[in-house]
Amino acid sequence: MIGELGYLNLVRSIIKNGAKEVGRNGTTYTKVGAMLRFSLKNQKIPLLTTKKLAWRVCLKELLWFINGDTNNNLLKEQNVKIWNGNGTREFLDSRGLNYLKENDLGPVYGHQWRFWNAPYSKEFGCSEDYKGKGIDQLQNVIDEINKSKETGEGSRRIIMSAWNPEQLDEMALPPCHVLSQYHLVNNKLSCTLYQRSGDVGLGVPFNIASYSFLTHLLANHCGLETGQFVHFIGNAHIYDDHIEPLKLQLNNEPYDFPVLNIKEKRENIDDYKFEDFEVNNYKFHKVIKMDMRV
Repeated sequence: MIGELGYLNLVRSIIKNGAKEVGRNGTTYTKVGAMLRFSLKNQKIPLLTTKKLAWRVCLKELLWFINGDTNNNLLKEQNVKIWNGNGTREFLDSRGLNYLKENDLGPVYGHQWRFWNAPYSKEFGCSEDYKGKGIDQLQNVIDEINKSKETGEGSRRIIMSAWNPEQLDEMALPPCHVLSQYHLVNNKLSCTLYQRSGDVGLGVPFNIASYSFLTHLLANHCGLETGQFVHFIGNAHIYDDHIEPLKLQLNNEPYDFPVLNIKEKRENIDDYKFEDFEVNNYKFHKVIKMDMRV
């Protein structure tokens, strides 16, 4: 089952049959191996409608990744609180990162996307200028998409990874959404994502939205249409205190997904701004609150 109904079925399945686990940050009910599929055709953007999704927060975080940023203060300035728990002095020290300043998250997603494996400065951290260092995976993805478009030859090697074993211990949090792959088929760009760990109640809806935004952005930037987003989750879990809120969400009937309009085509991928994105016809049920784990 595709779309939001597929997501709701995953929630039902975990609530009914999930294996109880006690982990690093609480008790969960877990399903090993899950897949979700969403159409991105006709500029549809899969923002869940059975609850209100804070898509603006999601998009701001994505643009922060795209810019190669790892400084949580830049998100806090935009009232984005996703990384606040992971940027505290206490949390960083618990990871052995006492040399990082508070709100410096180490070489997390943005660093790996744009400066893969560039040594992360213990002295300057997120204040260091990493441009021209490491491997710019995101630009490589764009170049390979354009090459495939121009030659008409498909490629199964257009991949961007956030999982860098050499730098995992330097990160405030090892990446959950590990590897994305991009496919140009029939002149439509699609994305598959492998996520090692998925908080189905709170995090997964954000991940669906984020990589769908990214796929639309890459398609727009490369002059292509969008196809689909397919999401593979290694460990799909629901925290015990999310079960009752999710049961409320399951009572809501989904609406049609909204439509995304990207107003401009910028010269460079990191030139895009929040104001370049417009979400139209987003109809949703009320906010359902769930506490975030760190």
